[in-house]
Amino acid sequence: MEYLGWVALTLGIIAVIVGLMALGWRNRLRRQSDVPAPPGTPADPGPVLYEAEGQYVATTTAGDWLDRIAVHGLGLRGNAVAAVHRDGVLFTRTGARTVFVPRADLTSVHLASGMTGKFVEKEGLVVVTWRLGALRVDTGFRTRHAAHKAQLVAAIAALIPSDPPDTPENRTPPTPEGREQL
Repeated sequence: MEYLGWVALTLGIIAVIVGLMALGWRNRLRRQSDVPAPPGTPADPGPVLYEAEGQYVATTTAGDWLDRIAVHGLGLRGNAVAAVHRDGVLFTRTGARTVFVPRADLTSVHLASGMTGKFVEKEGLVVVTWRLGALRVDTGFRTRHAAHKAQLVAAIAALIPSDPPDTPENRTPPTPEGREQL
């Protein structure tokens, strides 16, 4: 009986913390309401070029791995299969909406040690950078087997257009003389 007050206080603090977390998530959803939905999965994305099981970590603003994209379920972590097709990369998630990254929207792929609450060994996470409307985003995926990371990166890299569209972030900065660097 003497600990009942402490238990009630602890449960009350936990309830307040969970409530504040839910409020923060709701506010993030409201702030990101202008972020477009990812494209729908094509009826026939083509044959599977490579496939790896693992964990979909999250989609964040490119370069800012603490700014998780909450809208459209892009911020939800879960088990998934990353499948590389001729038309793009398909993340089929368990219990969440499938995320399709069209080939034309891919900008880069690399290995990293972590993002938004998921930090692993050096180069343990495959990070795909792509365009979601006008926004550049990073999607993290951790393969179930370490040997599959390099193969997944190579398969996605083979899809990336060699001539990216002319956008401000893809332009070479001018030199002090006003000429573009070669």
